[in-house]
Order: sequence, then C-alpha cells, then structure tokens
Amino acid sequence: MSIKNEYIVKSIDTFQCKEWILKKHYAKRMPPIEYSFGLFIDNKLNGVCTIGTPVSNTLRNLWDNKYKLMELNRLVVNDGLKENSLSFFVSQCFKQIKKTLVIVSYADTSHNHHGYIYQATNWVYTGLSVPFKDYYVKGMEHLHNGTVMDLSRGKENRVEWLRNKFGEDLIMIERPRKHRYFYFIGSKNDKKNMLKMLPYQILPYPKGDNKRYDSSYKTVIQNELF
Repeated sequence: MSIKNEYIVKSIDTFQCKEWILKKHYAKRMPPIEYSFGLFIDNKLNGVCTIGTPVSNTLRNLWDNKYKLMELNRLVVNDGLKENSLSFFVSQCFKQIKKTLVIVSYADTSHNHHGYIYQATNWVYTGLSVPFKDYYVKGMEHLHNGTVMDLSRGKENRVEWLRNKFGEDLIMIERPRKHRYFYFIGSKNDKKNMLKMLPYQILPYPKGDNKRYDSSYKTVIQNELF
C-alpha cells in the first residue's frame, strides 16, 4: 500500500504533541506552537510536526510585516516508517495551512544534521545562522538559554537581574550554528514576492553524513484518529 493511501495527516491539539516533544525529540523543550499536525497510521499517532513564532526577533521583521514569518520548530516521527515518510508528512502539513506564510526551519550542526528533509521538499537554503552566544548557569548547563532568561521575566533589566542572582556562575556559551532553510506558502505571485524579499543569498544544499538522534522512546498514548 502506498504512503498516500496508508498515512493520514491531520491537525491535532497541542497537548497531543507534548510527550513527543519533551520525551522523543532531541531538544526536550516545548516551543511556541500555533499549528500542530499528527501523522496517523492505522488510526495511531506516529509523528508530530509543529509550527510557531520564531524565537529570533531579527527574523520576524525580514519581510517588512507584509508576510508573516513562522518557524517549523519540531518534527519527530517513530522509527521504522516507510521511505519518504517525512517529506510526505511535511508537504501534507503545508497543504492544510490556508494562510500565506514564510516558514523558516533549521538543521542543527551540533547533531550532524544537514536538513535533508528540507532539501527533499524543495526549501530554499541560505547558509548557516549567525554566530551567537547564549546565557547559561554553571552547574545547570542543562537549562536552555530560554529557560534561564525566563527566570528574569518581568524584570526591567533581565540580564542585570540574572547577574545579581547568579554572579560569576552566569556564563555565555557560543551557540552551535545551524543550517537555515525557508519555505513559502501562498499564491504564485506571493511566492515570487517572498523570494524577491529574501535578504539572504541562496546557496547550494549542504551535504554530508547525517546522524540520526535517538528517537526510540515509546510514547505512552498512541492517540486514535476519530
């Protein structure tokens, strides 16, 4: 049976993604989510894809607010699926989005990812993200920069508050650079305009040996499709 006949992609509630993201995806963090989709096989959830507001403030204003920018921020599926399952999943998610959008996504070089799923679905590659340093706390390096910054939420000077709280234990670590890809959803004219407004040079796709992260965690609830 073909993927198209066997696999079903539909919108799901955010709470249905939580275990997949916190336990199965390598980042182990919940991102901002506006769209969430599930990949179903035999009425059982076998993968999730989420799209939300980009963390980067710089990226949000690249298209002068004419086109909304969002980030494909999580994509995780069970092991052992058919070949081309990921590309089918992503393409079906985009077909269900009825709004005109610019989508950005990243492939993490620290995990030897090159973004082959984005290459397979014809995204535009624009090179590596800019060098950047994140705040961490000594002895708590497992806490993501966003989690550390959230500790000072509501404070007038968040970094100063963190320095007063943690002193010399507040450190900066260079963030691994990531491969950056863009995808355009909209009419032919919109896509043409989005591409013209792209502020980055379009580059050849990167190649190399891909390293799969461990996604063997078995979710407790395999949600049924109704």
